[in-house]
Amino acid sequence: MTETGTDQTQRHLQPWIAQTYSSLADLLDDGSADPWDAATLCEGWQVRHVVAHVTMPVRLTPERFGAEMAAAGGDFGRLSDTVAARDGALPADDLLADLRSPTLHQWEPPGGGAAGALSHAVIHSLDVTVALGMPAVAPGEAVVAVLDQLTAANGAFFGLDLTVTGLEADDADWSWGEGDVVRAGAGELVALLGGRTLPDGRTLRR
Repeated sequence: MTETGTDQTQRHLQPWIAQTYSSLADLLDDGSADPWDAATLCEGWQVRHVVAHVTMPVRLTPERFGAEMAAAGGDFGRLSDTVAARDGALPADDLLADLRSPTLHQWEPPGGGAAGALSHAVIHSLDVTVALGMPAVAPGEAVVAVLDQLTAANGAFFGLDLTVTGLEADDADWSWGEGDVVRAGAGELVALLGGRTLPDGRTLRR
């Protein structure tokens, strides 16, 4: 059987996805602190809520997800908040096991493919690590790949106006755009392109 371009992309990106989630679990499970109630870059969400959100594919079958969406009136934001609040109360060991689950590592969002799964993993892992002042858990190449994804869309994914904005990573050989240059770590730039506000108050124009 001939491997398709989609198969090649999935095979290329899936190890980065798995490493990102597994490394996030290791960070949260290192025993040096209790980070679960710490604030993240997702407004109103603690670490436990972000982890509950990204691990939904482990716990929700397609049928159950459909029922959750129906209960939320078709509003994915409302569903996300409901599941984050409910499943964020699960024991930490359960959430860590879900982060390490092969089911999560192989999951792809409908219509988003492996690239969408990588973006989801990297952005939400940075919601945690940037807020905690910790190094990124995603591989450096994965972070740059997501930077390329987000800038290829010219900020449209998160409603940003990048027309007069330049971006430059101070810890990687990566830059994009022209205009007022925003210089930060590659992970921080991903967070900014994801519509987040950094701990120092920086954000990108909408």
